[in-house]
Amino acid sequence: MSLNELYARYAATLPAGTLEWIGVRPSRREPMQSLESTQALAGLGLEGDHRCTKTPGSARQVTLISREFIQQIAQHCGYERIDPARLRRNLVVSGINLNALRYQRFQLGEAILEATALCHPCSRMETALGPGGVAAMLGYGGLCCKIIQGGLIQRGDQLLVLSETKAQMSLFTPHPNAPHLRKG
Repeated sequence: MSLNELYARYAATLPAGTLEWIGVRPSRREPMQSLESTQALAGLGLEGDHRCTKTPGSARQVTLISREFIQQIAQHCGYERIDPARLRRNLVVSGINLNALRYQRFQLGEAILEATALCHPCSRMETALGPGGVAAMLGYGGLCCKIIQGGLIQRGDQLLVLSETKAQMSLFTPHPNAPHLRKG
């Protein structure tokens, strides 16, 4: 049994998560901008994020972290709380074990994403969080994802793990509101 199959076997039992925060960076090294909603663009990234135009088809179109991971990082750093923008991830979800999402497809609002890899902390976390910031994030950096099907995502949307059948169907039946299919 492959690692992908092992994750898929247990991902089906995950509860729904909730999208709590959305952030984009208009340019490299710019501050994150917090949004209520945005368009996920298939094969590109989030509308308004600088990565969207950099590397089409990349496995790191969107970064995802959980509120639970952020709380763990805060504890390791000695903070009461951490603003998600400091961690430079695009999406914050809660109520779901992110590590169990690896290699899985899931739906957020109208969009379908696929978790591709762990999102390891970069050296900038030493500046953002202080000495020990990178060490505090090890194992809690979240996931990198690619967008399989575009669509609107909004704070409060549920994160739903897709069965293999639904994930395969999404490749052939894009949502009618996906940006590339809209008229006008």
